[in-house]
Amino acid sequence: MSDYILLTDSSCDLPAALAEELDIQVLPLKVNLDGREFRNYLDEREIPSGTFYEALRNGGNASTSAVNPSEFVEIMTPYLEKGQDILYIGFATALSSTCQNGAIAAEELLEKYPERKIYVVDSKCASMGQGLLVYLTALKKREGAGLEELRDYAAATAPRVAHWFTVDDLFFLKRGGRVSAATAAVGTLLNIKPVLHVDDEGRLINMSKARGRKASIKAIYDKCAQTGDDVAHQHIFISHGDCGDDAKYLASLVRENLHPLDVTINAIGPVIGAHSGPGTLAVFFLGDVR
Repeated sequence: MSDYILLTDSSCDLPAALAEELDIQVLPLKVNLDGREFRNYLDEREIPSGTFYEALRNGGNASTSAVNPSEFVEIMTPYLEKGQDILYIGFATALSSTCQNGAIAAEELLEKYPERKIYVVDSKCASMGQGLLVYLTALKKREGAGLEELRDYAAATAPRVAHWFTVDDLFFLKRGGRVSAATAAVGTLLNIKPVLHVDDEGRLINMSKARGRKASIKAIYDKCAQTGDDVAHQHIFISHGDCGDDAKYLASLVRENLHPLDVTINAIGPVIGAHSGPGTLAVFFLGDVR
């Protein structure tokens, strides 16, 4: 048994099999869809991503809520009881209070278990950007890194995790206040697709526009090609909101032109998807800066 565990939350959108293979513990976040609450497990046991996005396309209303401190206490306590320490890498605090609540729980638990260690790292990432950071950290853990070494690695790597994405339907960004109603209306009329980025603090930033879906996909590919740090030696992550063919097309551009070590594609889970909507497509990689 390892003397510490690596914990994250399900906004990481990692494939369930990959999280299991790397012994990553995952706290499920929650989504409310038309009055019913579901836990966002990576294996989609409570709500499949396809079912969720179909509901959104049919006018369903989804909202999310942060994990509260008591839920963190519940998941962390058994590990502390077994004598294990904890490194928690959380959803960007600029987008959710989940990571802050994890820190509150850690402070409470350390009073009860003063001999244990709990470190909390704000990933300042979302979706498979968070997933990429956790994945790389898990690889370091597998290589034998100690708890403090791993904490420092995660904190140092987070600012290099680049997020570039586009959406197919501006309604969800409008609802979340990311674009104005006028921008959404004009963009929809003219088939303009935004190209967005997650900045150094984990905030969503509208960076540019593309005319049409193919152009927006090419735009986020170009960001990977232009700003990725030695992509040929990287594992690239791609996430999508129920648009698997577009994800495969983006992956083909990356594979054929940039020749990375590997590309992993996975669905955007309901917690992130409630805010980005169907048709969201994103690429994640390491750069010198975000």
